[in-house]
Amino acid sequence: MVTVRLFAAAAEAAGTEEVRVPAGTVEDIGAGLIAASGDDLARVWRQCALMVDGRRVAAGELVAAGSTLDVLPPFAGG
Repeated sequence: MVTVRLFAAAAEAAGTEEVRVPAGTVEDIGAGLIAASGDDLARVWRQCALMVDGRRVAAGELVAAGSTLDVLPPFAGG
């Protein structure tokens, strides 16, 4: 399992700050979260920095079991 931590607008759109999901690609994890949460998360997700264990990642990268994926929307207008 992967721990997904959602911050600020991403947490608000998803209705939670943390969720555990099966390992997979960043894209697959995002698609699953968006399917469960809806269009608000889809809109926010496109703007987010995605980090796995403190390292920025791209959509096709694999997130291994035991990792933490942080979903960080722009802060302070950034």
